[in-house]
Amino acid sequence: MAQQVAKQDVVRSTSDHDGVTTSWGHLSWLLGAGSAPIDGVEQTFGVVTINPGQRNPLHMHPNCEELLFVISGTCDHLLGEETYKLAPGSVIRVPRGVPHWALCTSDEPLKVVVVFSSPDRQTTNLEGGELA
Repeated sequence: MAQQVAKQDVVRSTSDHDGVTTSWGHLSWLLGAGSAPIDGVEQTFGVVTINPGQRNPLHMHPNCEELLFVISGTCDHLLGEETYKLAPGSVIRVPRGVPHWALCTSDEPLKVVVVFSSPDRQTTNLEGGELA
């Protein structure tokens, strides 16, 4: 017999959530233990927008790896001591504990899908500024 799952436990939309606005952009967390808890979820999933010429603060995630997939815009992404240029269709893997940030280099906002390997992603801010 198939298990019944409530719609709110399997379908989420950015239009359903206000998200978090920062000085550098906007974050919409759709799945995870923080702002969008669902019993049994095993990852964190969100959409991040970084405004042109802006970047998020240098930070790391001590308890999970992160995948970022670029939907639109371009960026320089610092990962450890290397900087990578990302464009639509690019994905970057950020290993657990590696410092990183993304700087939007396009005239349009950078929009990325972000996935963490833990439902309870932890973030350590390494330079101040707003993180969400």
